[in-house]
Amino acid sequence: MGKMYKENNLSKNQQIIFDLINKSSEPLKAYTILFSVQKKGIKAPPQVYRALDKLVETGKIHKIESKNAFVACRSSDCEISKATAFSICESCEMVDEISDTKLSKYLSSFNHKKGMKFIRENGL
Repeated sequence: MGKMYKENNLSKNQQIIFDLINKSSEPLKAYTILFSVQKKGIKAPPQVYRALDKLVETGKIHKIESKNAFVACRSSDCEISKATAFSICESCEMVDEISDTKLSKYLSSFNHKKGMKFIRENGL
């Protein structure tokens, strides 16, 4: 798998992709990420998707399902990565992570009166 970046325990590809997402002022789609990292040796979509999956799994980034895009986690105390909420401006599309433990706990345990459950894991 290659050299691991000790401080973050990330592979080279994961670190490159995390740095790109972390520096971005807007959510990034997978193919935008691929286009941006091709000069750094990441040439194939599966390489990007594997890195994105691992970064989501470790809580370093979140996937915004409604946009099919990725943002860096901005909350250092983000404990409930399976129920992260975002506010998204409909005009400028700016995204802000909502860091509210009560809301995250509510979303992760949501049960609707009619039996529906909140099942989307990363994003609203």
